[in-house]
Amino acid sequence: MRIRYFAWLKQRVGCAEELLDPVPPHLTSVAALKAFLAERHPGFAEALASRGVIRCAVNHDYVPEDAPLRAGDEVAFFPPVTGG
Repeated sequence: MRIRYFAWLKQRVGCAEELLDPVPPHLTSVAALKAFLAERHPGFAEALASRGVIRCAVNHDYVPEDAPLRAGDEVAFFPPVTGG
């Protein structure tokens, strides 16, 4: 599973992406992955403290926290984007 971080999340986590191989068997949903990553990266945990701020996409589609995950998925986390 490839995990990608965008915008200021890269600085908070300390990397732009990481590979989970093998994927721990309990990581079956976005919510479980978020909890796992929050334990690994204190900066990610801080970002998650503001609920609704961090968006998630799996295989390029926005998904809710209860979305299922599979070992070969690409998961991206990013803050809201504004334009103007």
